[in-house]
Amino acid sequence: MFPIEIWLAYTAACILLVLAPGPDNLLAIGRGLSQGNLAASVSGAFSGIGILFHVATATFGLTLLLQTSEVAFWVIKVIGASYLIWLGFKVIRSRSLITFEPVAAKSLSHIALTAFLSAALNPKPGLFVLAFIPQFINPELGSVTIQMLVYGVWFALLTGLGFSLMGIFSSRLSDLIIGRSRIISGLNFGAGITFIVTGLSILAMRHNY
Repeated sequence: MFPIEIWLAYTAACILLVLAPGPDNLLAIGRGLSQGNLAASVSGAFSGIGILFHVATATFGLTLLLQTSEVAFWVIKVIGASYLIWLGFKVIRSRSLITFEPVAAKSLSHIALTAFLSAALNPKPGLFVLAFIPQFINPELGSVTIQMLVYGVWFALLTGLGFSLMGIFSSRLSDLIIGRSRIISGLNFGAGITFIVTGLSILAMRHNY
């Protein structure tokens, strides 16, 4: 059902997608810089769970609904974009995503929820999963649903692992920027702008029938 050459090609494509800069891996990196390995791992893992949410909805029809219903597409688009834009302004205003000041650390539950919502409320991954994964599915090799789920779960696992490793690696660099307020401020500002631009790009998405 899963030819090795197809699986390797799919895995390579997934890794490239994971490495591409975006709001979710920035969250994991920010948590790693600010709160260390555990916070980075939690953020990365729950971003992967957010992707798993899109895989499930794509497999069982919600993403198809977004493609066929302009109203549903518009509602999900506005919710996801609003959350990312709000998150971006919050990061810029508070400068709290990356900080080494003696402030209250974010709880792991807060970190997990933020990472999950950032991934799950963004309609782009759902539409992408629906367009991307079927390219590797062959109905002649067995159940399309099972293939969709297995490929999707693998993508979610690679996402969670990749983002976690990015955050853990970034935490090793924290000693280099502690006390450098301009760098820290710039990193927070850049992260906030990334969230806002991603949200605006979602708002600009058009519904395709």
